[in-house]
Amino acid sequence: MLLRTILNTAHRMVYPFLPIFARGLGVDISAMSLLMTVRSLVGTTSPIFAPVADRRGRKFGMLLGISIFILGMSIVAIYPSFWTLAIALILAVLGKYMFDPSMQAYFGDRIPYAQRGTALAVTEVAWSMAFIVGVPVMGFLIAKFGWSAPFPLLSLLGIFMLFVVWRIIPREDPHHKLTNNSRDGYRAVFTSVPALAGISIAMWASAGNELVNVIFGVWLEDSFGLKIAALAGASAVIGISELSGEGLVALTTDKLGKPLALGIGLVGNALASILLPFIGQTQVGALIGLFLFYITFEYVLVSHIPLMTELVPSARATMLSINVTGHSIGRALGAFLAAIIYQRFGFLFVALLAVVFNIAGMLALVTMWRKTTK
Repeated sequence: MLLRTILNTAHRMVYPFLPIFARGLGVDISAMSLLMTVRSLVGTTSPIFAPVADRRGRKFGMLLGISIFILGMSIVAIYPSFWTLAIALILAVLGKYMFDPSMQAYFGDRIPYAQRGTALAVTEVAWSMAFIVGVPVMGFLIAKFGWSAPFPLLSLLGIFMLFVVWRIIPREDPHHKLTNNSRDGYRAVFTSVPALAGISIAMWASAGNELVNVIFGVWLEDSFGLKIAALAGASAVIGISELSGEGLVALTTDKLGKPLALGIGLVGNALASILLPFIGQTQVGALIGLFLFYITFEYVLVSHIPLMTELVPSARATMLSINVTGHSIGRALGAFLAAIIYQRFGFLFVALLAVVFNIAGMLALVTMWRKTTK
């Protein structure tokens, strides 16, 4: 959880500081939105690397992901520019999407399904900690030293991650038998209707979330004139909401059952999306709305992961990597549409489209449930 906070901070800090990065680089919001779309599309390549953790071991997959992350952060630390930032964001997302499925498969190999929701919810606390701790720290560095200030620190923290994983993860792994044929893993995933439905849930939920992710910093700045420190504070509020969502998952998902918990989360996120533009007429109302939006999405996300770990257990890391592709396609779709819809129609239509995506996720969940209960 602590190590993933570092990866997630690098991933998440771009959202609240999107206008600051744009100004520092001398580009407009549309260029940054396009960059976010490209970053998300790069995540769709994760199935290319999916078999690595199944074939070479979970530790190898984690170490490779961290190494790619360090390379990306170091490029901007050495030479800050729009193009090095673009390369860094791409490498960072590749590193994250290599590390996360390897880590989740490592836990999936060891922890019984009945307790897996709680265990993975603990590791997902890193997502909220990035906003509670990581993003405010990065905001402080940006305010004091400029937009590129976080990257040298993130490079050093990446080296720390590499050392810790190398030391604490055992080389020999009796819980996982290395596979020799990658095609069998792909075939097992792509011929499973429940697996494909589960991947589409990831896509639709992430599309709705990314619509708000990309634009909330711009929306708050346009509506209330919030500056760097206030945007960092808003990020901390979102982080607290996500931490609450992860806590709810740890307490309830294993008891309710993963599909029911996931359905509750999708309905809740749709309702929060409808509320957001209406209660967001004031600064306090906007923060409350963002709190509700992110707590419900986090409940969706963290309930979804343990469900996916058991759909194709014979190719667990491959399944989880392809699930990342679903998230990436959704995020790319949301990032592409966010700036266009906001600039042409306003935030209300951004929120309404997020509702539509949640409804699509519910339909996919119903399909998955029907196929798994036959």
